[in-house]
Amino acid sequence: MPSSMSRGSLPQVLRVLVQPHDGVAPVAALIDAAQSTVVVKMFTLTSPVLLDALAGAQARGVRVRVMLNPARSSGSRANDEAEGRLRAAGVAVAWSSPRFAVTHEKSMVVDGRTALIATFNFGDKYFQTTRDYGLLIEEPDAVREILSGFEADWRRQEFDPPPGSALLWSSRNAREGMAALIDSAEHSLAVQHPKFSDTAILDRFLAAQDRGVHLRVLCGGRHGISPSDMLDTFGALRILRRAGVRVHKQHGLRLHAKLLVADGKTALVGSMNIDRSAFDLRRELGAVVTDKHALAVLLGRFDADWDESRRYEPPDPMALHLHTEATLPPDADLDHE
Repeated sequence: MPSSMSRGSLPQVLRVLVQPHDGVAPVAALIDAAQSTVVVKMFTLTSPVLLDALAGAQARGVRVRVMLNPARSSGSRANDEAEGRLRAAGVAVAWSSPRFAVTHEKSMVVDGRTALIATFNFGDKYFQTTRDYGLLIEEPDAVREILSGFEADWRRQEFDPPPGSALLWSSRNAREGMAALIDSAEHSLAVQHPKFSDTAILDRFLAAQDRGVHLRVLCGGRHGISPSDMLDTFGALRILRRAGVRVHKQHGLRLHAKLLVADGKTALVGSMNIDRSAFDLRRELGAVVTDKHALAVLLGRFDADWDESRRYEPPDPMALHLHTEATLPPDADLDHE
């Protein structure tokens, strides 16, 4: 089931951030190094270190603009305190565009030159207790595209990524781009994702399995998944296992990362879950990467996590009330949108 979609990739990545190993320091350092501008678009921003860094940048004359998601789909509001604190420091703050049900994107651009595309939010938990990734890039076209997306959302305007972009945007080209990556796999496919609730992508995984691709799926169990998403996720994982796919559960850390690696040659890192809403209703951002060093870091971390994990038997979606996972306590603040 090959995809006919032609897509670019990022051949150079400045650095891959692996959380929680790298922590908040490199993100704060990027803000502290800013000389002219910082723009941030973030689902949740609660880290005191990063709030201080943004306020400090504004105080020394850097033009700082921050776009925050107003509320989770549950209605809870995580960013009100940050919005007030940043405004008090003189930072220009806007709530994200109402064109999207939720803005789940996690990005930052400093001085119009260096960009961060992340799976993690700017909150302490994501620097301390979750497996997450971030890409630091300086590829000019990609950085300009992220800035164009920011400006469009800031101004409440339409934004269409250019043809052949290395970036995946929801609700524009994210599902198609993920499907194209899966379709490109000839030998191996490594998947590290918490949610599996999009049947079009599930179909792509099954097609890869049918054509002999060695497929490994590392999931997060029921961590951070709403009851409605559990039905689809556990059902999808059971279908994959029934088709012969190896399914493991992340050990030790909470899984919040969104990573796919095809044939050890191409990776997709971004904010979008494998979720219909993530593809169709929300603002999300990811990147397709072919940089060899970045791939070595990402696949090396996946392999290490896989080796530490154990085979997972997803529970019957119709009997969730009988299922418990005691390895990690529930944490509503880490729900996967």
